[in-house]
Amino acid sequence: MIITIPLAQEPLQTILRRAGYAPEGIDPRSGEFSYVRRFVSAPYPRFHLFVKSVINKEAVLNIHLDQKKPSYAGSPAHGGEYDGPVVSEEAARICRAVTAN
Repeated sequence: MIITIPLAQEPLQTILRRAGYAPEGIDPRSGEFSYVRRFVSAPYPRFHLFVKSVINKEAVLNIHLDQKKPSYAGSPAHGGEYDGPVVSEEAARICRAVTAN
């Protein structure tokens, strides 16, 4: 799911940390910054987002829910949800973090 959030008051990293996301690094395939939010002590499931762009005080994020890690080494395929009510609610929660300042 693609969402756009304003960055008028704070840097993106501050907003994402307030929303519970931690930086994971740069995706080697796309070169995009990656952030994750775990909601259990195990590595999966987790929310995963990529920063598509930051232009003119707006950030475009691509968010999804990773249900499990990739099945095969070197394969990007995983049990992921890219839309639906769970992902929509998480996107709304991130948007609320923008206004929580």
